[in-house]
Amino acid sequence: MNLAQLLSVDQIVPEMTSSEHCGAITELVNHLASKTLLRGMEPTDLIEQFLRREELVSTGVGSGVAIPHTFVPGLDQVLTAFGRSRKGIDFGAHDDAPVYFVVLFVVPKTEYQLHLRTLAAIAKLFSNTEVRQALAGAADAEEILEILSKRPARA
Repeated sequence: MNLAQLLSVDQIVPEMTSSEHCGAITELVNHLASKTLLRGMEPTDLIEQFLRREELVSTGVGSGVAIPHTFVPGLDQVLTAFGRSRKGIDFGAHDDAPVYFVVLFVVPKTEYQLHLRTLAAIAKLFSNTEVRQALAGAADAEEILEILSKRPARA
């Protein structure tokens, strides 16, 4: 699985403004809503689901990356958004470091294996320091998508 296959330029926020995890999740969900990509889901309901998940354990996985995710019944495919923050976001990450890259995704409730494969692919991709450096230096959403397209992330 390649993360770029789950994204389009419209699903990328190259300059996030939020400084904490609640705001970052809200920013990305509202971005998807503004691009009419929520496929009938209500933004406030989806945000609430993500925040409930964050209350259980932070999705800040370390190395400047957070992977907020949730399941939704009736969804037919994975819905993803990618956000980059130049200043860093307090996600309560396991390494206590700020998050610079947020990969938010929604998985069909019946697709647990797909959920695991997606998480593994994202984790593998972002474990590569060169990828993180290239993404940090990308000029815009198009360049971010191009960088993600070049990096196969097989789980």
